[in-house]
Amino acid sequence: MEDDLVQQLTAAATEIASHAYAPYSGFRVGAALLLESGKIVTGANVENASYGLALCAERAAMVRAVAEHGAHIRVAAIAITNLNGQPSPPCGACRQVLSEFVTPEAWVVFRAENGWEKRPFSAIFPFQFALRGANK
Repeated sequence: MEDDLVQQLTAAATEIASHAYAPYSGFRVGAALLLESGKIVTGANVENASYGLALCAERAAMVRAVAEHGAHIRVAAIAITNLNGQPSPPCGACRQVLSEFVTPEAWVVFRAENGWEKRPFSAIFPFQFALRGANK
């Protein structure tokens, strides 16, 4: 993945994080998805007083991508960041949701302990839950 594309995705994720609704944790996260078509779709986390109903930035972006572009889309790269400077790899629920839409070689870029980390999706989520016969 080219450095200028990584920079573009991380910038989009950082910008959208400013739209996060995080009155409880103050942890404002943004995600940017690069679709195979070249379009970038973003999402921010949305918290809720009933904590289990909170929506992570990655899933917000994925839902938006499907709503705007259809269920046939494929994600070529993902960038996740937050405005708190903390490590922010995707959580398990986000990894599972993303797994239904990522290409086999999709890259994930996220804040880690020592700066930005870039890994293939298969390395961060090696065992996807899938139903037999499901179409991808």
